[in-house]
Amino acid sequence: MAVLEKIRVKFGLAISIIIALALLSFIIDPSTLESALNSMSSKYDVGQIAGKSISYSDFQADVDRYTTINELLGATRDEESQKQIRNAAWQELLDKYLFVKNAKEAGITVGEDEMLALMSGEFASPVLVQNPVFMDENGVFSADRLKAFIQNVDADDSGQLRTYWNYIQNNVHNQQYYAKYGALFTASGNDNALQLAQAVKEGNTTADVDYCMVFYPMNDIDSTLTVSDDEVRAYYKAHKEFFKQKANREIEYVVFEVVPSSEDIAAASTAMSEAFDEFATTDNMRAFLLKNSERGLDNYWYKAGELATVNAELDDQIFGGSKLTQIVTDGTSFFAGREMASKMMPDSAFVKHILLQGDNAAHVADSLVNVLKKGGNFANLAAAYSADQGSAADGELGSIGWMTQTYMIPGFEDVFDAKVGTPYVLTTQYGTHVVLVSNKTKPVAKKQVAILEKTALASKETFNNFYSQANTFATLAGGTYEGYQKALDSTKVYSHQATITEATAAYGAIDNAKEVTRWAFDNKPGKSSNIITVDNNYFFVAAVKEANKEGYASVQKVASQIYQLLLSQKQQEASSKKVAEQIAGASSLEEIAERLGVTVEHRDALSLGSSSVEPALIGAIAAAKEGEIYGPVNGVMGTYVVRVANKAQGSFYSEADAKNLATQKAQYLSQMILPVMQEYDNVKDNRERFF
Repeated sequence: MAVLEKIRVKFGLAISIIIALALLSFIIDPSTLESALNSMSSKYDVGQIAGKSISYSDFQADVDRYTTINELLGATRDEESQKQIRNAAWQELLDKYLFVKNAKEAGITVGEDEMLALMSGEFASPVLVQNPVFMDENGVFSADRLKAFIQNVDADDSGQLRTYWNYIQNNVHNQQYYAKYGALFTASGNDNALQLAQAVKEGNTTADVDYCMVFYPMNDIDSTLTVSDDEVRAYYKAHKEFFKQKANREIEYVVFEVVPSSEDIAAASTAMSEAFDEFATTDNMRAFLLKNSERGLDNYWYKAGELATVNAELDDQIFGGSKLTQIVTDGTSFFAGREMASKMMPDSAFVKHILLQGDNAAHVADSLVNVLKKGGNFANLAAAYSADQGSAADGELGSIGWMTQTYMIPGFEDVFDAKVGTPYVLTTQYGTHVVLVSNKTKPVAKKQVAILEKTALASKETFNNFYSQANTFATLAGGTYEGYQKALDSTKVYSHQATITEATAAYGAIDNAKEVTRWAFDNKPGKSSNIITVDNNYFFVAAVKEANKEGYASVQKVASQIYQLLLSQKQQEASSKKVAEQIAGASSLEEIAERLGVTVEHRDALSLGSSSVEPALIGAIAAAKEGEIYGPVNGVMGTYVVRVANKAQGSFYSEADAKNLATQKAQYLSQMILPVMQEYDNVKDNRERFF
């Protein structure tokens, strides 16, 4: 120990920790220590692919790279696009460490010469062909545009084009592996000659069928039927894969939602009344609403029925002839409407344009208008002069297509008033446009409506009151599950129960509640939380009832589920046995139906290859001889008794049909290639822990 003391003094605390771990390894089994260390490490990993841990920092770097690429292409940085970006970054890692590796092990290669051909345009990859960046004005892949892009890559000092080009090359490379592996898989999935012959035979066999069915009893369970613990354990052992589970937490939680009090609602009503008189008379509605309303002045032209999206009563009053509505109450919100203008106008207009830019744009625009008025071809002029070579909605260059109020280029709003067939000039932020409205829908009565809206908000006193209720509950709970239960008894607050995974972000109708999930996974069973605030509007207090690890649910956990399943199976068997006893000695299906208290159903020309009929019924028809009664047979919903009137063999289902079906099945199964690889390789995706 003296030696250890000298080492500690000389090298300080850090080395003593290392020595402590080394000494600990003599006491704890090395494999146990390794598992613990791995667990500590994996907690901060986004996942694991092919044995490689993916750290949060490395994954975030990939996400940042994809974000740069998306922004380069003009995408917005909203939550939905960020989710897609994270999925794309994860997919790239799966391709890199899992799929391509497995494809290579299957003997598939993508060589340099092959990549050169795929990237050069001669045998261009679909990744390039379908990319708008490399399309010409007609939306067709252009090798010249590809060449021009490549020439600009090294000239771009920002490095963004190089980042995008590397991304494209990587996609081409990976997609070629997918194409080859998919082709190999599909080819290996073809049915052999015997399978095809059987499929053709079944596909061409039809039968005229009479049958009756007795539904299984739903509530009248035979009390003599029992399921033993041994039967439950035997089923669990034989079907253990059915009970695979992700790590989850069984929790209980209470939530205090901050809602306006009656005093808050009364205050909002008073404020609405005080503002209403000025709303009815103001000449500067835009400024008034900006100051007094939760809804600004909208230039939208409403037709009858559309104001109902705001409030149905407003719609009724405005389109019922009122220039000014009464104050309308809707829950905690108050509305009033005032008609600002009305006119007849179409819902949509078909618009063409020629975009001109530069100092001489206005002069050129006037000249083009004159040419068009004299019969000039709009598409030809657009091809020669327009800076917008991408608009060709009807296959004709220059056509933007049908515009509506919600699908509108800023600055084009007057197209609804423009005369059909008469070109004119307008200016927008994009430049000078020669515009032609070629068609319109039938005009209808529309109105511009100013809407005064006030919603009651919780006051500071109300907010504090709900916080106080939540704080009282959390204090009574005292950080334990037992205390949580006592707090429920004391306060009579409703407690929600939920089984959550690390992906859980919503609790009922409450979104953005990931913080509750994080707390539950960071705490052990038996703990209760302090107040967890969500959106500054909900106060949660949660308690962890049980923690279940990733893997297989225990037999104790699923025993009741298995019990009900086995009991149901026994009930079905008992029902079938009862039917057999009831119909014993019956000479016709009609007599059987009478004994069972059901009716005889009939199907003509039912194909044995049908996928829309219950398999048990198809199997019974296939096994039954013509004219004989077959059954009882257990199906999904009940027990069948069948009589086949006749079977016929046609020739409408060919070997080609059977081959096509086999190919479709193989293509469908090919979609499972990557998921199966992930399961086989035990891929861990922990992204939901962080995002």
